[in-house]
Amino acid sequence: MERMESMEPISAHYTTDYPEIHPDSGFESRESCDIQAKTPPPSTYDEELVHKTILVGDSGVGKTSLLVQFDQGKFIPGSFSATVGIGFTNKVVTVDGVKIKLQIWDTAGQERFRSVTHAYYRDAQALLLLYDISSRTSFDNIRAWLTEIHEYAQSDVVIMLLGNKADMSSDRAIRREEGERLAREYSVPFMETSAKTGLNVELAFTAVSKDLKHRAVQHTNEPKFQIHEYIEAQKEKSGCCSYI
Repeated sequence: MERMESMEPISAHYTTDYPEIHPDSGFESRESCDIQAKTPPPSTYDEELVHKTILVGDSGVGKTSLLVQFDQGKFIPGSFSATVGIGFTNKVVTVDGVKIKLQIWDTAGQERFRSVTHAYYRDAQALLLLYDISSRTSFDNIRAWLTEIHEYAQSDVVIMLLGNKADMSSDRAIRREEGERLAREYSVPFMETSAKTGLNVELAFTAVSKDLKHRAVQHTNEPKFQIHEYIEAQKEKSGCCSYI
């Protein structure tokens, strides 16, 4: 059994405050302002809610780099060793005029830390599951990760599959169609991301935030938010769906 200190936050890049971003602002300005919401903010949403979001996947798929790209808007090459235990950061995303607080946990992918990771599944509202498009092994292990998620996580947890390192096209081992097919099999949204270039990183967290917000204020007579449709609409708007 690992000692308890392995579960403490482990990266100097992590923060415990709530910097705010707007999904349309990009990462050039860390002090982005709210813009007028397209629809009136639901009065029933509690902006003090904190949504626990966990990054999972094999060691080396880029979970820490993805989180730093989302949090700080930059890529720091060669600066991360394998995550030991659990670390987290907090972020505020503004969607539909309301502030969504995410507490994002970066987990170790090594087998010896899996029992620690399992304990964090139980109260997670969202899980971003990563593989490396240049690593067949990390992709083949996705089914095992999904089995664990379905065993330990809540039945209504938001799950998103991400094929990371999309910038490494010359080393690609997994075609995008394979990722799409696996996502359809498990009925989860999918996109390819790049922690290096920032491709789809903000979109992934924004889509999850929007889904979490809708679930928190969902009324019986309202249609369910379709995260797949939202992602596809945003891709078409930005033209990122043509990225290979």
